Amino acid sequence: MSSDTIFVYGTLRRDTNSEMHQLLAKHGEYLDDATYQGKLYKVDYYPGAVPSDDPNDAVQGEVYLLYQADAVLPFLDQYEEFGPEFPEPNEYIRLKQSIALKNGCPITAWVYVYNRSIENLELIKSANFIQTVL
Repeated sequence: MSSDTIFVYGTLRRDTNSEMHQLLAKHGEYLDDATYQGKLYKVDYYPGAVPSDDPNDAVQGEVYLLYQADAVLPFLDQYEEFGPEFPEPNEYIRLKQSIALKNGCPITAWVYVYNRSIENLELIKSANFIQTVL
């Protein structure tokens, strides 16, 4: 059994009340709002975050402590279509990334990073998926 943290920025956030968020909430604890140094794009009805070298680029999201990361991450991987059973390149890859909590403290957390071309995708200028859809 292992615990870990994950940064979510799209359909896994609290305000979506999605089925997968409920799974995340059942197996984890919301810690804080946070940002990831990246850009956010509209992929479809969901977003994709990609890293950025510009410190002014900050994707808005939330950090969760996963009580049993080994048990819940495979379900999240399936949801994000990450793994060898999905076509290459996977739409997302799960990476450990630096995240800034709301109070500015840095932590390392899992992030599903968009792994395909962003060429024809619309940039979400607010970098906040929840504000875009709600």
